[in-house]
Amino acid sequence: MNIGLHVSNFTWPGGPASLGEDLGRIAAAAEEHGFAKLSVMDHVWQIGHIGPPEHEMLEAYTTLGFLAGRTTRIRLLAWVTAAVYREPGLLAKAVTTLDVLSGGRAWLGIGAAWNEPEARGLGLAFPPLGERFERLEEALQICLQMWSDDDGPYTGRHYRLERTLNSPAALSRPHPPILIGGGGERKTLRLVARYAQACNLFPGPDLAQKLDVLKRHCDEVGRDYDEIEKTVMGPLDPGPQGERVGDLVDSMRELAGLGVTHYHGSVPDAASIRPIELLGERVLPAVADLN
Repeated sequence: MNIGLHVSNFTWPGGPASLGEDLGRIAAAAEEHGFAKLSVMDHVWQIGHIGPPEHEMLEAYTTLGFLAGRTTRIRLLAWVTAAVYREPGLLAKAVTTLDVLSGGRAWLGIGAAWNEPEARGLGLAFPPLGERFERLEEALQICLQMWSDDDGPYTGRHYRLERTLNSPAALSRPHPPILIGGGGERKTLRLVARYAQACNLFPGPDLAQKLDVLKRHCDEVGRDYDEIEKTVMGPLDPGPQGERVGDLVDSMRELAGLGVTHYHGSVPDAASIRPIELLGERVLPAVADLN
């Protein structure tokens, strides 16, 4: 099983003046200790279960560009991009740029968006839920067209592009992998089956059911279920002295039994680096052979 690091909290002891230095150290430590992916949220305000909206939050794609310059191997993505916050043509260009400048390490993590207060606060698009899903699917189609040899027009219900030219092309082949976040059984998992290389779900009693639904959607569209990377986002806290390592490993072993191959999470007190080191020393080796 692969492990990924999600950086969701930027309120660190040094404050904004040392944010760049702290984030660079976190990225370097994650790469050194073998984490497979490094992600940031696509939010413009902090989200409620982490802290108040006034806490520090960095724009996702600017941050990913910074991280590309501080790393050489780890895969980079927004977990997950709010599809309606950017025009899809510009989003495809941003992910392509990240892929080229990182040497082919970009993923597109994307979802329908959910945080209405931040969107309204900064004047970002936030249509009703049904329309957000329609726009998400069109954004996926536009990105895939821009990552193909077809630079012709695109005409959808919500977006119209006269020429989908995208130069330079992404280095990742056939294109930067796509992860779609969310466990909605009628819409989200159907989009995963049709367009994505990875899903993102959460641990819990309904996880097996979600995976069964995804498999049915794959069967319906003629997709090989095993092609899709099953990722789970959950707690990634080894404890100050590593006292929670055993529980983490046991949890990942159970998830692997369901077919999960990537576990992704935020690390408390990441700026101190020690929790990342504990995970790299004691958790990653213990789960490396799972699946």
